Amino acid sequence: MEKTNSIGLEVSQTKTLATNLNALLANYQIFYQNVRGFHWNIRGDKFFELHAKFEELYTDALVKIDEIAERILTIGFTPLHSFSDYLKTSEIKENVGVSDGVKAVEAVLESFKILLMKERELLKIAQDADDEGTGALMSDYIREQEKSVWMYNSFLGKRSN
Repeated sequence: MEKTNSIGLEVSQTKTLATNLNALLANYQIFYQNVRGFHWNIRGDKFFELHAKFEELYTDALVKIDEIAERILTIGFTPLHSFSDYLKTSEIKENVGVSDGVKAVEAVLESFKILLMKERELLKIAQDADDEGTGALMSDYIREQEKSVWMYNSFLGKRSN
């Protein structure tokens, strides 16, 4: 008989899920801090529009950070919770001193690309583990972020491709 955790998922599969969820958590934490910095430091003719958009982004990221950490706990593991761990684990790098709106939006788009790749990978792992909870979370994130990518590309006058 397979060894399962308290919600009926195979422990061996949940370890892989937790590792990947922690990587996603780390990326979200760095994304969150970057977008806070953009919100605080943005200047120029699109200040009011971008200031508000960046606040929407970091507010949303904060919710997702909590959901991801709670999902890690739900499947029986411990979420990363130190900035040193986030910096070591995250593929998204810190953006320091960005005040130009175009550069900030380009950084957001690059971060979304990384997040989407990680979320799609997690979606596959969750499907293989029959983990509907993690899968549903990733599906929701993917759908939202794909639309955001289209919108931010449109802001820059680019097509999503």
